[in-house]
Amino acid sequence: MSELNYPGETSSFPENSGVYQVQSEPPAQQRRSKGAVGTAFAVALATALVAGGGAGYLAGSSQSDGTSATSSTSSSTVKESGDAEGTSQGELRNPTVADPKEAPSGSVEQVAAQVLPAVVSIEVATPRGSAEGSGSIISADGYVLTNHHVIAGADTPGSEMQVTLNDGSRHPAQFIASDVNTDIGVIKIEGVNDLPVMQFGNSDDLRVGQEVVAVGSPLGLSATVTSGIVSALNRPVRASQGGGESSLMDGIQTDAAINPGNSGGPLVDRNGRLIGMNSVIASLSSGGMGDGGQGGSIGLGFAIPSNFAKRVADQLIEKGEASQPMLGVRVSVMQSMGGGAVVAGVEPDSPGQRAGLKTGDTITRLNDRPIDSADALIAATRSKEFGETVTLEVQREGETDTIPVEVTLSSE
Repeated sequence: MSELNYPGETSSFPENSGVYQVQSEPPAQQRRSKGAVGTAFAVALATALVAGGGAGYLAGSSQSDGTSATSSTSSSTVKESGDAEGTSQGELRNPTVADPKEAPSGSVEQVAAQVLPAVVSIEVATPRGSAEGSGSIISADGYVLTNHHVIAGADTPGSEMQVTLNDGSRHPAQFIASDVNTDIGVIKIEGVNDLPVMQFGNSDDLRVGQEVVAVGSPLGLSATVTSGIVSALNRPVRASQGGGESSLMDGIQTDAAINPGNSGGPLVDRNGRLIGMNSVIASLSSGGMGDGGQGGSIGLGFAIPSNFAKRVADQLIEKGEASQPMLGVRVSVMQSMGGGAVVAGVEPDSPGQRAGLKTGDTITRLNDRPIDSADALIAATRSKEFGETVTLEVQREGETDTIPVEVTLSSE
């Protein structure tokens, strides 16, 4: 059986025991700090996985609650031994960074040498437990981009957060803000300056088959580099967090090995530019991390596109919260027999109402992108820019029409 996990964080939360059930319909809520997320796809593949009995997990996060032997136990053993024992196949722990000029041009070696100085390991300790993940330095004065589920709870009283740089130095970090709806968060390393900074690429230019490199700290093995390709684009990935909350990303699918601890780390192109943030993996475990099942990479990992991550991160830094473009319609979780997203309601004075959308309409395409589910429509809309006009293909009473809609600001 297949299931979905967070690949980048080791956490111990006794209340959840690391198991997160898939939700069919997420609420439109936003939190700035709490929760860890389990995932499900709104695409045909993901539907098959969920239908096969897979429970949702956070990819990039291995769970430990101190009451049973979990993957974090083996993780700490590996970290203490300091050798290659327990390292996943295809991964190398290499804290020494070569000079990029000495590596062959365009090689993984060159990319690693360029990128590793701007990648950090993150450790969070809260009254409920602990978590580990990865992050990318996005400003010389210490702002770090990571996943919400890596730093969830870091702003609660009694919590502490520490970041380890590639040179091995450890520094306290401050929680800035995070958005549960998008699984994006920002922290700031304290007492630093002139740090190396990750360069952003344009995720809109990605192509299937393009070579990519993933960097992070899987299972506590810092400075781990893996390589692969972009396997697919525009994969709507739903992550439920318990407590009625969930996140949704328009995922970049990759076969680069991503394992627990990779969450929040960068996915970069062969020029060393950030084109995605590693967030979710699918695994073949039937019981999740730490129950004896197989919880590692099977070549199905998912990253948040960099253009979207940067937009949300900028909002979190400037405003402490994030907003997304919206159509102003409610969509049914029940899929149409012919596919598409069924409009269950239209908000008054919304872009959808002004464009003439009606309850019962089935939206089957947004611009040139096919829409086969409610999540696909939400993810596609969020990926657009505020004020952008999109063209919807709508089926109504047996006829097909095209309707232009200007997406606008949402505070959800």
